Amino acid sequence: MHDVPIEALGSGSDYSVFLQHLGLASLNIGFGGEGQVGGVYHSAYDTYEYYSRFGDPGFVYAAVLAKTVGRLVLRSAEADVPLMRYGDFAETVERYLDEVRRLAEAKRDASETQAKMLSANAFHLADDPTKTSGMPTPLKAVPHFNFAPLENAIDHLKTSAKAYDTALAAKGKTLPEKLRAQLFDLARETEETLAPDVGLPGRSWYKNLIYAPGRFTGYDAKTLPGVREAVEEERWSDVDRYAILTGEALDAYAEKLDQAVRLMNVSATP
Repeated sequence: MHDVPIEALGSGSDYSVFLQHLGLASLNIGFGGEGQVGGVYHSAYDTYEYYSRFGDPGFVYAAVLAKTVGRLVLRSAEADVPLMRYGDFAETVERYLDEVRRLAEAKRDASETQAKMLSANAFHLADDPTKTSGMPTPLKAVPHFNFAPLENAIDHLKTSAKAYDTALAAKGKTLPEKLRAQLFDLARETEETLAPDVGLPGRSWYKNLIYAPGRFTGYDAKTLPGVREAVEEERWSDVDRYAILTGEALDAYAEKLDQAVRLMNVSATP
């Protein structure tokens, strides 16, 4: 069986308050690819008659989706041990940081290239003398940012996640019921560490420092939003500030995993 890739969540549905404000793990499940109805969504045509005749005649997909989600919820509720695979999360967050690094480097390269062209009068030399033109607005110089707090936290997270996944695979099913219940409590607390009270700049209701809807992208997700959007919007001081805050959140996340590993190891000690 192959893994099913899970995309980052932004907003636009009931999960938003749980993930973005409360820091509770969330999943948005849906079918796509056939009978797309995006053109009528939230329009005057978004009616029962339209959906029952054209969107999903006979409500076949709706019934299958309800059964799929229902089965997933039941299986999750009856699981003996937490379902999370934290190594995957650690690798994903590392990929998000790589994306932010490349974003910062691209903006710096663009700024430096434009500055050289302005200095060489390249825009004036290349313009059409028969048409009115002007020089482009100079891009802001992009400083070098301190991503070390994030890098160190991700290293911590990768180590902790590997230790947790290994311990759970080896000992999970043999753990006493009381300890397994503690692991479920810790799993919930672990996710909550990603949503500290500081919130995101200009919209403190959104607390999750790993996933958020973009400020200007509607429902679409921004990952590592405090850092990424600070780079995009050229709020340079916020880049370093949220690198620290996000690193602290990930360190707290890793500490919860370390706590769970200690619990499993103590239980296994004769």
